[in-house]
Amino acid sequence: METAREDNCTALREFILLGFGSGPGPQVGPFVVFLGIYVITVLGNAGMILLIRANARLHTPMYFFLMNLSVTDLCFTTTIAPRAMASFLAGSNAISYNECAAQFFLFSVFLTAEGFLLAAMAYDRYTAICNPLLYPVTMSKWVCVQLVAGSYFSGCVNSMVQTGFTFTLHYCGSNEIDHFFCDGPPLISLATSDTYLNNLVMFTLCGLIIASTSLIVLISYAYIISTILRIHSAERRHKAFSTCTSHMIAVSIFYGSTAFMYAQPTWLTSLYPRKAVSVFYTFIIPMVNPLIYSVRNKEVKEAWGRTMGRKPLKR
Repeated sequence: METAREDNCTALREFILLGFGSGPGPQVGPFVVFLGIYVITVLGNAGMILLIRANARLHTPMYFFLMNLSVTDLCFTTTIAPRAMASFLAGSNAISYNECAAQFFLFSVFLTAEGFLLAAMAYDRYTAICNPLLYPVTMSKWVCVQLVAGSYFSGCVNSMVQTGFTFTLHYCGSNEIDHFFCDGPPLISLATSDTYLNNLVMFTLCGLIIASTSLIVLISYAYIISTILRIHSAERRHKAFSTCTSHMIAVSIFYGSTAFMYAQPTWLTSLYPRKAVSVFYTFIIPMVNPLIYSVRNKEVKEAWGRTMGRKPLKR
């Protein structure tokens, strides 16, 4: 009987994403909102990538990490937004088993990579402010490439583990996912097999990743703040703080929302509006990151000015 039941479970070939509606038919409101956010996200992050690539003055480790953060945000949102908008507009919420697994895998890769990239950016700021004389050696081009590659490698490892554990579960009951994309907690909650190990793996891995990367950020900024406070010149203190403020804001928003969503037992996520929290870190954060790093960054604003039509600086 158990073998027959498992065979029936493996026959499941699609899920139904409920999105933000309670019935069939197009969901025009969510479609318009997601479309607006996605367009702003694409323009902002693509613009940031092109700006950094086109301006030689921005070819520094800090902007190399910022460019890769924009790449990650762009890929992160694109993994979810087009598929969700197509479902909202068509009113067809079915997603195949394989497509769901692929979306979950890519989502996990880019979400994890972003956390490690933010930690690398904090370490970069620590080196620049606390050890400026060693900065060119410590943050050489090869080191920066290794940090970025390591971020994506960590994302791939975490994603393979999470995807493997999640999609080896048996789904014999309802196939309706109360979400707008294939995420871990709602998928695990649908499983009819024992999910204790899955919950433990998700909670442990996500907790370790968030704790380790956020610890790097906290230690880096503890040293940064201590160093800045010892600077006698008010102008230099202001300049040092201004290079870190944007990153501190982005880090606080990202780690706060992801920890709230993943660094806790899966059953606890049912006690608050999961979809609202997910919209925040899958759409709002990638949209506002370019704005955060542009508004408070003098070099980026000057680069935008040169790109938008001002006479180029003579070499």
